[in-house]
Amino acid sequence: MFRTRKIGVVAAALAVTASLGLAACGGDDSGDSGDGKTLRLWHYEGPNSAMGIAWAKAIEDFKASHPGVEVVYEEKGFEQIRQNAGMILNSNEAPDLMEYNKGNASAGLLSKQGLLTDMTEEVTKRGWDQKIPASIATTSKYDQNGVMGGDKWYGVTNYGEYVMVYYNKDEFKRLNLEVPTTLAEFETVMQKFKDDGKTPLAVGGAEYPAQQIFYQLALSGATNTFVDDYQLYKNKVNFQGPEMTKGATKFAEWVSKGYIAKDSAGVKAEDMGVNFIQGKSPILISGSWWYGRFTDEIKYDWGTFLFPGNTLQAGSGGNLWVVPTSAKNKSLAYDFIEITMKPEIQALLGNSGGVPIGADVSAITDPKNKELIENFNKINAANGLAFYPDWPAPGYYDVLVAGMQNLINGSKDPAAVLNEIATPYNDNLASIGK
Repeated sequence: MFRTRKIGVVAAALAVTASLGLAACGGDDSGDSGDGKTLRLWHYEGPNSAMGIAWAKAIEDFKASHPGVEVVYEEKGFEQIRQNAGMILNSNEAPDLMEYNKGNASAGLLSKQGLLTDMTEEVTKRGWDQKIPASIATTSKYDQNGVMGGDKWYGVTNYGEYVMVYYNKDEFKRLNLEVPTTLAEFETVMQKFKDDGKTPLAVGGAEYPAQQIFYQLALSGATNTFVDDYQLYKNKVNFQGPEMTKGATKFAEWVSKGYIAKDSAGVKAEDMGVNFIQGKSPILISGSWWYGRFTDEIKYDWGTFLFPGNTLQAGSGGNLWVVPTSAKNKSLAYDFIEITMKPEIQALLGNSGGVPIGADVSAITDPKNKELIENFNKINAANGLAFYPDWPAPGYYDVLVAGMQNLINGSKDPAAVLNEIATPYNDNLASIGK
């Protein structure tokens, strides 16, 4: 999940409005080897998530505008695609269009390996480069080393995402707690819940959520320079420096104080979400991708706030639509991407709890959804999107999962964990001559 950071010059994510036009269907067939009658599509969004709802409508619209074309949609899990994408795309089983994670370690690596189609010509021809704000487009573009912010488009995103704090308003009200505005206030709130007999945070240590908490804590003491160095390799990163040390030390402290359960090391993201939905823990720190599902499934009064005190937040443009190099019907894939850019699809995305890049804000009718989008705009306008911690190196996701599990289990102290995660990061820099 990388992008080129342009200090002081950031386009607002929703500056693109309903003027998004729909280019003519039937793009350039160059490279197509199929019959033009089947679009094989993979994505891993839940059916009641904002993206899942929007993409289901996009499939309906695609079928209506492409009579005689069959859409073969295969539901995949995030981990399933993350772990097997390289192998699948290097075979005859690749789909025509696939949702994939952004960043050097994901889309960047596949682009470097020649497994993704360079869509630059198509992006320019259809005007997508004019519809996607520069701050969001960075994660779609990679250089020859697979580093984000390059000059070639290997993916297209049409929504934004960011990490925030979800909270149980009923539980806050029960203990007469206010929404915290600083990290110290946040810790006071969590201590109140701990004193009341509740583990404050729902955490998934077996997957991405724990490392995002670590990163948010590191960002609480960071500047844009740190983000540029860590994510874009501008300068060497000191893993024993103040930013990373604060992240790891605070994380370990939260475990020792009981804010994070010691048995959460084995908890999956799904189980973390269910924990919060069922009201077992009053706070969850995770991304906007949960918003639509929480709206659909939570029965109590809940809300969100930005991570207290931070000007930098984990976030970026959303996951990418990528077209495998071996895709047989690429022109159909481009047509589908075009449909996801339509104003009505963007508005549906926003009204379902997503963060569209091309919706007319006045078309977003739900006040809570407007707040979600406004908070994203606030971060973006302040150049505050700091990407995600696992992006810098291939395989780094698993490195960070293991590191956070060590902190939760107490099997390694913060300094040892930081040394552990520094090695593969620096090895990757050496491999690309940095």
